[in-house]
Amino acid sequence: MSTRVLLADDHAMVRQGLCSLLEKEQDMEIVGEAEDGQKALELVRELLPDIVVMDIQMPNLNGIDAARQIVRDLRGVKVIALSMYSDGLIVENMLKAGASGYVLKDYAVEELVRAIRIVKAGDSYLSPKTTSVLLRPRGRKLLTDSLTDNERQIAQMLWNEKSAKQIAAELHVSVNAVDAAKRKIRDKLGVVSDVGIVKVALKEKRLFVDV
Repeated sequence: MSTRVLLADDHAMVRQGLCSLLEKEQDMEIVGEAEDGQKALELVRELLPDIVVMDIQMPNLNGIDAARQIVRDLRGVKVIALSMYSDGLIVENMLKAGASGYVLKDYAVEELVRAIRIVKAGDSYLSPKTTSVLLRPRGRKLLTDSLTDNERQIAQMLWNEKSAKQIAAELHVSVNAVDAAKRKIRDKLGVVSDVGIVKVALKEKRLFVDV
């Protein structure tokens, strides 16, 4: 039986390249593509793939938070991060979110194929360059750990320079609900403005990884 794979990356050319390469494998089938984390969540719930190959830096909902929700809500679906980032904290956060694999984009596609097969078999896979993060102390508490999934998504949309009205429209809630959520986020992070929210997240490399 083929392994059903969903690709999540905000670059169409990357998705197309991965799709053409992975479909050459007789034991793999691409069942869907997503351009951001929110779309990935919707497609995962609809298509129930075996594996989600997930970029980390994506608009609307980043790969770390999307992975957390997928692993929490759909236990049969596995996530493999495919990222350009080998930073220890970013790798650690993705693994803490529940990812079963982490592959660097600068490695050959053969490694991703190998990772998909290993994760499908029930094991985990890390690119060699990232394995050193497993030796680092774990359990460091971050301010952004206190945010809910919804609050993290709103914080990221603020980073994407979206207004409260735009956020409300995309999340199908009222502007008042967005404003209330922003107040809670500021209180939890100990800041007084939307800029302060982004500064904390950037410092912790927790929500946004283009630093």
